[in-house]
Amino acid sequence: MINNQEFLPVSKEEMEDRGWWWYDFLLVTGDAYVDHPSFGTAVIGRVLEAEGYRVAVLAQPDWHSAEAFSAFGRPRLGVLIGAGNLDSMVAHYTAAKKRRSEDFYSPGKRAGLRPDRATIVYANRAREAFGADMPIIIGGLEASLRRFAHYDYWEDKVRRSILFDSGADMLVYGMGEYAEREIARRLKKKIPVSEMRDIAGTAYLTAEPDKCAFPAVELPSFAQVRDNKRLYAEATRTEYAEHDPIRGRAMLQEHDGRYLVVNPPAMPLTTEELDFVAELPYTRQYHPMYEAMGGVPAIEEVKFSVIHNRGCFGGCSFCALAFHQGRMVTGRSHESVVREVTALTKLPDFKGYINDVGGPSANFRRHSCKKQAKHGMCADRRCLAPTPCPNLDADHSDYLRLLRKLREIPGVKKVFVRSGIRYDYMLQDKSGEFFAELVKYHISGQLKVAPEHCIDSVLDYMGKPHIDVYERFMEEYRKLNTKYSKEQYVVPYLMSSHPGSTLDSAVALAEYLNKTGRQPEQVQDFYPTPGTISTCMYYTEIDPLTMKHVYVAKSFHEKAMQRALLQWKRPDKRKLVIEALKEAGREDLIGYGPECLVKPDAAYRPRPKAEKKPAEGEARKPVSKKGWAKPKPRKNTKPKSRKKV
Repeated sequence: MINNQEFLPVSKEEMEDRGWWWYDFLLVTGDAYVDHPSFGTAVIGRVLEAEGYRVAVLAQPDWHSAEAFSAFGRPRLGVLIGAGNLDSMVAHYTAAKKRRSEDFYSPGKRAGLRPDRATIVYANRAREAFGADMPIIIGGLEASLRRFAHYDYWEDKVRRSILFDSGADMLVYGMGEYAEREIARRLKKKIPVSEMRDIAGTAYLTAEPDKCAFPAVELPSFAQVRDNKRLYAEATRTEYAEHDPIRGRAMLQEHDGRYLVVNPPAMPLTTEELDFVAELPYTRQYHPMYEAMGGVPAIEEVKFSVIHNRGCFGGCSFCALAFHQGRMVTGRSHESVVREVTALTKLPDFKGYINDVGGPSANFRRHSCKKQAKHGMCADRRCLAPTPCPNLDADHSDYLRLLRKLREIPGVKKVFVRSGIRYDYMLQDKSGEFFAELVKYHISGQLKVAPEHCIDSVLDYMGKPHIDVYERFMEEYRKLNTKYSKEQYVVPYLMSSHPGSTLDSAVALAEYLNKTGRQPEQVQDFYPTPGTISTCMYYTEIDPLTMKHVYVAKSFHEKAMQRALLQWKRPDKRKLVIEALKEAGREDLIGYGPECLVKPDAAYRPRPKAEKKPAEGEARKPVSKKGWAKPKPRKNTKPKSRKKV
């Protein structure tokens, strides 16, 4: 049984139980409080605690007034605010802008426990509670990806940097450990936030941009990117090119007479620093106050998982990881991961299975090439797509040695890899040793991979490898499963309506899936979330990497048709599929041949609903004047053997 005092305090009563009559930082989050290294609030709280500060956690406060924020009393040094592990608008709304009914980061999956645009709301309430002289620092994913003037999908307009609307004194972007510790150290010395202008990984507002502490480049202003889509695309291109801790410059963006200054990103943590952060005294549980509410479901996927790396050089256009964690990868030491897994085996509910040894991309352990450590990431090309860089170092031997050590830990039955695998990177490892052991030991029945599409032009916009790479991967996967007598499957992630995908592209993908015998159960509609290159394409209809026009499906109806084409066998999608095929001029796919997606209307007979079984003693309803419905003789119900991949 975990004692409340093993967590950071979540109320004034818990502070007093510790003998605290004052504290240093109030840490506000839009998620329920889960003390696990997968949750940013827990990481920052534990990092500051390790530095000797007293930290209290205010999780999912009532934002309708300032009272909840002042309930702990006034913090001595400052208020740190984040919306949670997701952007609050993504947490609340689907890609179709419909309100979600569940929130896995809230107790009992209860929706509505955080406001829309949580960072802004919390910061304003904290200002009301504590006054103008209280340092308020915003951070986390929502603030990080909205640090510049940005397109907001839900309002369909360009919004100012979140620093303006929040009224915060400073913004920390990226993972934040370095910046938060440095800010705390200076606040303790009574240095005003207004004088903290040289901390990497931070952003602030100023009327004196010429006093920037770093070499700087000026972006098009807020008014310019709001009114001119080409300038918005140019700003996005510069933001990504300069997002590098080694060669990146500070960026200035004028907003109505004041300037946003975004300092270069902080250097990624070293292996030793990453080990230290990962091994802080997390309870790996949600706070006991949620027990009566059904717990916090988000813990289930990660409770017996281990994060062994940070950063991603995959370069997917629709993913914000490169703009948040950065493209430089750091891996934890084997010793640290072994210690963590050994500790997991001692937990009372551990069943012998490590659900994942992964991270942003599971099979990245270090820099993509030897040049990166000295010169930073290339500004003008991706490491993997459309083809791998000649300098790419795709050696998996270190990751393989780590997995072998984990398999040998007493009490561990299986070690699975369930984070996404970059199969294009894996295929560059000519030894094939890692691929073989992955199939033999580390797949829990299904392997998640992300081909996303089959049309090369769409994949180029996505920053993904061409479909022939996926086919080579699948062929090798089949061979290895046969070799090791495994019946394991692949779960391919597919995306509809990404910029560059036309109705013809969606039809071609449906044909490809039909030909290869695939019928995806789930399809992800492209979701224009803040800060990604794909979102820039969606808004501007310009690819910021080439500055050329790109087609974008924007109407909900066309997006629905593209999605329906990828789920053509579902009866509820039938009308949309036929409409889409007719609009695309592909009525040849409406018919009876094996290449056809749907049958003509005249031949379509919806499956009758199953007759409700009558209660005991209740007569069956007559189906005709001639008599009663007779049960049909049962057919042979022996299950057919499942087809291997």
